[in-house]
Amino acid sequence: MCRKIPLMAMLFFSGFALNAQYPGYSLLTDGAIFKNQFAKVSEKTNSIQSDFVQEKNLNMLSEKIVSKGKFWFRKDNSVRMEYTDPFPYLMILSSGNVLIRDGEKENKISARSNKLFEQINKLVIDCVNGSALNNSDFNSRIFEGKENYLIELSPQSKNLKNYFKNIVVVIDKKDYVASTIEMRELSGDNTIIRFTNKELNIKIPDALFTIH
Repeated sequence: MCRKIPLMAMLFFSGFALNAQYPGYSLLTDGAIFKNQFAKVSEKTNSIQSDFVQEKNLNMLSEKIVSKGKFWFRKDNSVRMEYTDPFPYLMILSSGNVLIRDGEKENKISARSNKLFEQINKLVIDCVNGSALNNSDFNSRIFEGKENYLIELSPQSKNLKNYFKNIVVVIDKKDYVASTIEMRELSGDNTIIRFTNKELNIKIPDALFTIH
């Protein structure tokens, strides 16, 4: 049956499906201009400070789990996510190490001790510092909208394939910095992080990234 469908019709419906997947966006067949601009801006971005809102959608729950907090990034691959609402929670990624503080409980982990954790750690940093397109753990497609670009990252490594369906990063055309990161899991759960009130290239104290 499929053999009877004209080639042009197959291409048309294939393109329609791609665009329907991300309403308001069109697939870029040549992303060279975006990649060059993205790389230039990322090279000049030494630090980012912003607020964030995180939404966790679980198949088992009808309501979203919403958290809020403050985000810091520095180009030496240091990240700090400090959740303030509804409960205090802290995560610091620095020099290949991870600190997680949940209330009074504190846990220190070497990202290198766990391959999946190391890959996720790298993914978070790559999405923020603009090097996600160079991450060999993923294949990427670039879409363009009126005010944003959208990067779809499909996992290629076995570890990530067993966990993620894909990662979607929305890049603001104003500053070429990620405004949204969505992690879609194979289970059907997903996590969306939206960054607001972004400040670029401000001085961030070393103490914010210190893991004792």
